Amino acid sequence: MTAPDAEKRLQAIMKSPSYELAELDTDLLQLDEMRPVRMQLELYKPEFYLQKEHVNSTIVVYGGTQVVDEEEAARRLKDAREALTADPDSPTAKRVVVRAENFVAKAKYYEAAREFAKIVSSANQTNGDCDFVVVTGGGPGIMEAANRGAFEVGAISAGFNITLPEEQQPNPYVTPDLCFQFHYFALRKMHFLMRAKAAVVFPGGFGTLDELFTALTLRQTGRMQEIPIILYGREYWEKVVDFQFLADEGAIADAHLDLLDFADTPQQAWQVVEAFFDLDT
Repeated sequence: MTAPDAEKRLQAIMKSPSYELAELDTDLLQLDEMRPVRMQLELYKPEFYLQKEHVNSTIVVYGGTQVVDEEEAARRLKDAREALTADPDSPTAKRVVVRAENFVAKAKYYEAAREFAKIVSSANQTNGDCDFVVVTGGGPGIMEAANRGAFEVGAISAGFNITLPEEQQPNPYVTPDLCFQFHYFALRKMHFLMRAKAAVVFPGGFGTLDELFTALTLRQTGRMQEIPIILYGREYWEKVVDFQFLADEGAIADAHLDLLDFADTPQQAWQVVEAFFDLDT
């Protein structure tokens, strides 16, 4: 082989994907065959950073993205009413006003999640300890409120964001070194509950219900540590799910109703946690 041919082949080798270090080959990592590796990385990476920040235990705050603060809720209602005034016969415009009025009514839950996170973080992040660290899905709404509450008292909090077809940015109140992006819902759910000491579930939609029933199923079947599962806003939750009906129908045991607690103030929610773990705060 002549020298020019050898040099040409050497250049081809150096440019070949096969020669790239496996750890740097992102095209390789995206192959379907590499899914187990990606899942393992997604399991390990958050664990590494949580340990690095000395996060011993967490309280998970679930809740809807559409529950906004009072200012944003008022703005949405104002815009909806103006649209209805411009087109008073529009069924859609009327529907938007009704929904906007419900945004205003539910704004109290944003403030409650914010206050709850303040109470938890103030009581447990002292002297460098990181117990009962607030963890959310890292997005807007209730998640933002809880991360914001922790931030406002100088505490750390985590956010487990998820890649979605509609791009979603993390809220700015998550501690930067504890903000994670997940591809797999299953691994995200696992991380939510792996080190959880409690789950507080504020009003929300499909995603919140999915997270609630995941926690309930794991508790019901004894597949996770014992934690209180607190439904915040009894009036909302008793309309959304008739748990008593499930028990009456024999779909769940009466004892399974004891897996749930209700709270209507941030202080009540924290008192449930205190009583469950016999905390002296």
